[in-house]
Amino acid sequence: MRFTPELRRLDWLVARPIAHRGLHDKAKGVIENTEAAFAAAITQGYAIECDLQSSRDGEAMVFHDDTLERLTEASGPLSARSTRDLQKIGFKNADVRMQTLGELLEQVAGRATLVIEIKSHWDGDNRIVDRALAVLEAYEGPYALMSFDPDIIAHVRERSPHTVRGIVADRTTDDYYSHLPLARRLELRSLSHADRTRPHFVSFCASELPFAPITRLRMAGLPVVSWTIRTPDQAQHARRYSDQITFEGFAA
Repeated sequence: MRFTPELRRLDWLVARPIAHRGLHDKAKGVIENTEAAFAAAITQGYAIECDLQSSRDGEAMVFHDDTLERLTEASGPLSARSTRDLQKIGFKNADVRMQTLGELLEQVAGRATLVIEIKSHWDGDNRIVDRALAVLEAYEGPYALMSFDPDIIAHVRERSPHTVRGIVADRTTDDYYSHLPLARRLELRSLSHADRTRPHFVSFCASELPFAPITRLRMAGLPVVSWTIRTPDQAQHARRYSDQITFEGFAA
């Protein structure tokens, strides 16, 4: 562990390995981003990474995918359904329901650090950011917000400068980015948005480390979290280039 002023200020963020979407185990019926996965992470003393998507009526829902079919008995866009409808949908292979951010905060109640990723549709719509900040306003536990989308993080900075914010990043070679203009992809790859986002930390793809822009930021003192680590060997590699790991599928 390095000891820089930035890390000392964010020691709570990097103190414990971060359970990716909670400490889930599908084989045991513990589904990602659900109450059981978060409870398991709390019991084991891990920090928690989770994801937010927006319902049709603007609620911040704890769910990773844009669409419902991978994990639930329903299909189609999550954003097309109301909060009430989403919470009625059954999950595959488990008797659980989708949580709102408010319900997650009630469950965790400060017992674990929350690293919350706001999912983006890359359309400039920041209503989910505003809703998340409103729900988090009275929360007293440790948390940070992050996103792949610099516009979301810039909006967090504008609306709530005190909120710890991070940028999620990789080398921007995945097909996920193919719909974005080249200039935007280059901005993401180089992290040249940093002047407007001013992230407090970076969460970077471990398999693409080392990477010169991340090395420079880390040498300048910015904490770096890596994702997603699935084996002890990957963890050993990631810890050479980052200050904490986001993991799943093994005991970190």
